[in-house]
Amino acid sequence: MTSVLQLPAELWLQVFSFLSWRDKLSVRSTCSHFKQLLDKSRPLWRGFSVTLTNFSRYNRPFWRSLAQRHVGRVSLRSGKRKQLKELHTWLPALEALRLDDWREGGVDELKLFCQLKCLSVTSCFTPLKSLDFLFPLRHQLTQLSLCNLQLTCVTSHLLAVVSQLTRLTSLVLHHDGSLRVPTLSGVLNHLSELTHLSCTMVTYKTLSHDFFSSAHPTGGAPLKLSDLQLLNYDAVVTAEVLQPLSNLHSLSVFHLYSVPGPTCHLRTWLTSLQQLRSLSVHGGHPLAAYADFLPSSLLSLVLCVDLQPEDLQVVSLRVPHLEHLHLEPWSSSSNLVRLLPQLFPHLRTLRIRHQHVSDADLLSLQQLQRLHTLEVLDSFYRPDPSDPSWVIYGPSPRLQQLTSDLQNQTNHRVRVITSSHSDPLSCDCV
Repeated sequence: MTSVLQLPAELWLQVFSFLSWRDKLSVRSTCSHFKQLLDKSRPLWRGFSVTLTNFSRYNRPFWRSLAQRHVGRVSLRSGKRKQLKELHTWLPALEALRLDDWREGGVDELKLFCQLKCLSVTSCFTPLKSLDFLFPLRHQLTQLSLCNLQLTCVTSHLLAVVSQLTRLTSLVLHHDGSLRVPTLSGVLNHLSELTHLSCTMVTYKTLSHDFFSSAHPTGGAPLKLSDLQLLNYDAVVTAEVLQPLSNLHSLSVFHLYSVPGPTCHLRTWLTSLQQLRSLSVHGGHPLAAYADFLPSSLLSLVLCVDLQPEDLQVVSLRVPHLEHLHLEPWSSSSNLVRLLPQLFPHLRTLRIRHQHVSDADLLSLQQLQRLHTLEVLDSFYRPDPSDPSWVIYGPSPRLQQLTSDLQNQTNHRVRVITSSHSDPLSCDCV
């Protein structure tokens, strides 16, 4: 320990900067010297999130440690108003807050957080009487997520309140189909800075011509919207409806039905948005129904659909410069992985499942000379075939060996991820 104390603090802080959040917390608990170094170094905790559940467990030293680290992102589960007041006492400069299963009918205490920019309210089974608590935040919020809420207010009130948040750059509106919105043009025309929109569209059968913008196509500035996510999508759409989305670069479609209808409406989106750089499709029609319509501008593609090897051949011809691929077909991917080095030689990141992929096919990914990140989506195994209920969530010995072999064969150019962590402040719908 004496030698540890002799090393300059700057050196230790440099070492700590390479650690994950979990490793930093582990190192912090080893000795008082490291605890003090870590807690007083604000840059080491930039972007760190903490989840709070039972406030009775938290003592003053705990709160003091969060305050010293200047924690700016908090997820509060099953919270109440008095807990928001305590949270403000210790972390008044909070910038991001998620309220998960909020237990009261209002959240007026949010006005205490003068620097709050990102707010997520999700999975609240206690009905919220109104959204008036958002008004005091209308000049500071840049990101708002409302997901799986029970609202006693009418839809028009919700849209009127959201329209007042003129600084929003990101808006998430997820619901169970009870929210009936004939058009989003009123909201979008007020939110001139909005670039990301994620919304549920389960109730729409045909989108009106002014669904996204009431402005005439030849007049007024186009929407800044560049990223659009559509959940439970089943809507009929025309090229006229999509004209205001000229700046859209990323489209994600989560279809409502596993059995598609007679018409593939995704074709209209793809032919109208020839500038797309990122496309994510979950469910709906088989890939063969729209593969020939993929815009050549695509650099990123997520396919969680029914597809065949010949469909990927079509994709490779349509998007020859693809750099990022998430391949999760409804059928087995055992005969698909082996095709990737020849079809998509420019891949930089790849996300796949490995359970039914042969060792040789997985190791063949070393041929992707530009690949730097491989994420394995099914990092679990059953150690006892006779007991299918016994599942270990982590890389199996086989996967560990394959990972080591692939990294050695690529001179550690490829980083293999076997466990990914989502942002605790985001909703779980996508």
